[in-house]
Amino acid sequence: MDKLVNISEAADRLGVSTKTLRMWDKDGKLKPVRTSGKHRRYLLSDIEKLQGLDPTKQEEKKEVIAQYSRVSSHEQKEKGDLDRQSVRLSQHCANKGYQVAHVLTDVGSGMSCNRPRLKQLFKLVEDHAITKVVVEHKDRLTRFNFGVYEAYFTSHGVSIEWVDDDKSKTYEEELVDDMISLMSSFSSKIYGKRSAENRKRRKLEKLAASLPPTKKASKDAAEP
Repeated sequence: MDKLVNISEAADRLGVSTKTLRMWDKDGKLKPVRTSGKHRRYLLSDIEKLQGLDPTKQEEKKEVIAQYSRVSSHEQKEKGDLDRQSVRLSQHCANKGYQVAHVLTDVGSGMSCNRPRLKQLFKLVEDHAITKVVVEHKDRLTRFNFGVYEAYFTSHGVSIEWVDDDKSKTYEEELVDDMISLMSSFSSKIYGKRSAENRKRRKLEKLAASLPPTKKASKDAAEP
């Protein structure tokens, strides 16, 4: 019997938002099954078909794929850029006949190493859980030192494949976005450190004010 998954799990498997899945429902691209409570449930076979997976041939495939998508800002995500990028990668993998085991998406600067899904990707590489990473462009993975990433992945038996395509923003525009994001991150850290120091100082001052006066201070206060 075919497995049914809810809309959140279906979105995670395909690397798109639930909003996109609702649009696909209207467009007939991916139709869900409705429960008695009118909730959407998706056939796992329909999801795998959209990903280009053929259950009868999966055992023959040796490649285990993680596809990785990234945009620099939440504004780009809200505009649907992240979903469209993820869908293009899914279509590319389907055309190649790849078995996509992990669909990872991030919102953040390409100069940052603290992206949650990037960390997850590194863990998959270290655990030898995948054999290939598919990205739309090299800079989706990292803005700089791509060769370092490639050498590290290769040392764990994982290759990187990228798909060149037109971009909604030029390289220069995305680079400016990343620089602004990086400066904002540093500014937040500086302001956060100052705030923490100010809170600590005020706490010490309050504590000092609440302590009883010393004997000498009491004696001095008692003298005329």
